Amino acid sequence: MPVHICVNPLYDSKKEQLLQLADNFEQEGKILVKGSRNIIKTNYLEGDKVNIKYFKKPNFFNAIVYSLIRPSKARRSFEYAQYLLKNGILTPQPLAYIEEKSGAGLGESYYICRHIDYDFTFRELIHDPLFPNRKAILEQFTEFTYKMHEARINFLDHSPGNTLIVDKGDGNYDFYLIDLNRMKFEDMGIEARMDNFKKLWPSRTMVKIIAAKYAELTGKSYEELHAILLKSTLDFKRKITKKKYLKRKLKKK
Repeated sequence: MPVHICVNPLYDSKKEQLLQLADNFEQEGKILVKGSRNIIKTNYLEGDKVNIKYFKKPNFFNAIVYSLIRPSKARRSFEYAQYLLKNGILTPQPLAYIEEKSGAGLGESYYICRHIDYDFTFRELIHDPLFPNRKAILEQFTEFTYKMHEARINFLDHSPGNTLIVDKGDGNYDFYLIDLNRMKFEDMGIEARMDNFKKLWPSRTMVKIIAAKYAELTGKSYEELHAILLKSTLDFKRKITKKKYLKRKLKKK
C-alpha cells in the first residue's frame, strides 16, 4: 500500500526511522492509551522518547472523504500542532504524520510527536478541591486559554484530559494541549469563549476563579462573564447527565 509521510523539517534526516516506528507499531513500543479506534504508544527515536498515535482505517465513506476532501486526523494533528506552536501555545513537538493510501482512499495513519513528562492534568484540579496551589494554577490556565482565544483557536476538545500540566517548580506552570484533531480557527465572541470552558466540567468555585481572571484579562464585567460561564457549564452538565441516564434506561430494557 502506498505510504505518504510529511516530516517536520527539524527531523528531515530521521525520515526512515520515523517510517520504521510506524511499520513496527504493532510489535514495538509501550501502550500509553488504548481506545476503541485509536491507540497511543511510546517508543524511542535515537534515544528521544516519542509518542505514536495510531488511527484505525476509517469506514469506506470516510476513507474517501479523508482522501479527497478533508485532511486526515493524523494530518490535522500535525498541522494544528505547528499552528499552535507558531502562536505560542504549547503542545508536544510534532515530528511527522504518515498515511497509508489505496484505491479505496485513506487506510491506517499515524501521528508522531515528542513525549512530554507532565506532572498532572486538568482532571486532578476538578476531583481535588484541596489540590496544592489550585487557584494559581486555574488562573494561569485561564490566561493560557485566553491567549489561545486571542490566536483565533477554538479547541473543540477542551476537556479535562487534554491539557497536560508541568510544574516548573517556581509557582509557575506550563500547559500543553493534546488530542488536537478537532479545532476551528475563528474569531470568538465572549459567549463562545466562555462556552469553550464548559467541557472542562468546572465546579462553581472554579467557575468563579476562571470568570474573575478572564474579566481581568479582557476588561469585561466579572458578573457578565460569570453568568455566561455558569449557565454554559450547568447546561452542559445537565445534557451529559441526561444522556447517561437515558443510556442506562435503554440498557435495562
